[in-house]
Amino acid sequence: MMGVLLFPQIDPVIVQIGPFGIRWYAMAYIVGLVLGWRLMRVLVVKTPPVATALQVDDFLTWATLGVVLGGRLGYVLFYQPFAFLADPLRILQVWSGGMSFHGGMLGVSIATIWFCRRNAIPLLGFADRMAVVAPIGLCLGRLANFINGELWGREAPDLPWAMIFPYAGPVPRHPSQLYQAVLEGVVLFLVLFACSRRDAIRAHAGRLTGIFLLGYGLARITGEFFREPDAFLGFLTFGATMGQILSIPMVLAGFWLIRRPVRA
Repeated sequence: MMGVLLFPQIDPVIVQIGPFGIRWYAMAYIVGLVLGWRLMRVLVVKTPPVATALQVDDFLTWATLGVVLGGRLGYVLFYQPFAFLADPLRILQVWSGGMSFHGGMLGVSIATIWFCRRNAIPLLGFADRMAVVAPIGLCLGRLANFINGELWGREAPDLPWAMIFPYAGPVPRHPSQLYQAVLEGVVLFLVLFACSRRDAIRAHAGRLTGIFLLGYGLARITGEFFREPDAFLGFLTFGATMGQILSIPMVLAGFWLIRRPVRA
């Protein structure tokens, strides 16, 4: 066991006041939304402008509802539909865990389409600015997963930086939450932010969205090779995980958006 890291045992609750507590996972959502909102206010007015800063302020509520409702319903439908059908009230128990990025993305997509149509905002241009800020929340969410000691990696007893997680037995594992925080969060954000600084890419509506979809899909598929699949699902067709299967359409859509010709 030499060289094996022990889980740091960070309390998942930041502060507890009577029956109410603020958890790191909730704080990740809050900080991610706030930071994304502030950066998006700057991005939407860059050439070509797609919206005003005040419109981004209005959209924050829509984005929050899309993330939370979509993330929860996506988890229910994609991962445990029969368990929740047996006890529908569990759908409302978001504090017990269970959120899906793919569901959250669908929720935000629906909210974005609705919001843009109501306000006569160019959809793809607005989505491009959202794509740049999305990795901020992804990174914070993965760090919160690590703090909670959940979604741990596969067994890796010979790995120098392997870690023993409190709810995963005595076998050292990949700290896959940190891998995903780097790939889906830090690396993807740096790529998108660098691309967003180029006038030619911003002028090609949909290209930043395509880079995000392609980049996230590839990062998620890669990260899943180190992450232990959910016990109630295990490995699916050809040894793939649910996260990998759900990411394939993102990769295809991202590639199409990147290659999509610009209308004159």
